[in-house]
Amino acid sequence: MPKNESSNKAHSAVLGTTYEQRLIDTFGRHAKKLFKSKTGIVGLVIMVVVITTAIFAPYLAPHDPTHQDYSAMSQPPAWHEEGTAEYLLGTDHLGRDLLSRIIYGTRISLIVGLVAVILAGTVGMIIGLLSGFFGGICDAVFMRITDAFLAIPSILFALVMLASIGPGVFTLILALGLTNWMAYARLVRGEVLSIRERDFVKAARSIGVSNGKIIVRHILPNVLSSFIVVSALTVATTIIVEASLSFLGLGIQPPTISWGVMLSDGRDYLATNWWIATFPGLAITITVLGIIFIGDWLRDLLDPRSQGEH
Repeated sequence: MPKNESSNKAHSAVLGTTYEQRLIDTFGRHAKKLFKSKTGIVGLVIMVVVITTAIFAPYLAPHDPTHQDYSAMSQPPAWHEEGTAEYLLGTDHLGRDLLSRIIYGTRISLIVGLVAVILAGTVGMIIGLLSGFFGGICDAVFMRITDAFLAIPSILFALVMLASIGPGVFTLILALGLTNWMAYARLVRGEVLSIRERDFVKAARSIGVSNGKIIVRHILPNVLSSFIVVSALTVATTIIVEASLSFLGLGIQPPTISWGVMLSDGRDYLATNWWIATFPGLAITITVLGIIFIGDWLRDLLDPRSQGEH
């Protein structure tokens, strides 16, 4: 084997080992910071439980969530004097097991929250990068479009879309995605305006690196930290909005199960059968808190200016 080829392979092996070691070291530092953060640990535990529940719902649910047992309608929780161990959290007005419905509802709430945020984040990221990097007419056009969308109340825009196109999972994701991208666009644009004037960007331009490569290799990695933190918190907001729209009958539609639909089912029974709406509401609250705790930890981890202790 020629010496040059052997030397190159050895050099590549050293670089690969160094890169892998850096990844391990970075992961180790982040893990230590996570375990030092009480809210981070709580948020992580909550989200692991929620995601596991969503993935393994068919195996965790004790009953068919759509099965109607008319002999057990409005059954109270098991610890109530009239409750039974068969229905741990009780049943609704149609005799459907609440625990099973909450477990299956986890899937829709997470899917809508995550996919809507991915859609909004992608649109906002692209617009923010192009607007901030190129400036001039491009910036003016994109920002005026952003301002026009910001002038319309997001909940009103979502309601109009859902009423026009028709409620459903896909329509709800589209509506929520198209009403949340503006915050991402403004955030990314502001970061890019600062980063594009830094020395490493000017150096890349001076040696003839294309605009596309500068954006992808030099600017995008530097805006991801703020983007990730905002996205984590936006997932929590989106889950609440999904539940609100489903509660109003304009979001997820039966027989599809979501926590918002369950809240809507129980609103007429709050005075008599409080558990029908209370437990889905608690599921929403706990999940949102878990996401917020993760967002707080990410903020402290990725933002060096934040010195908060958790």
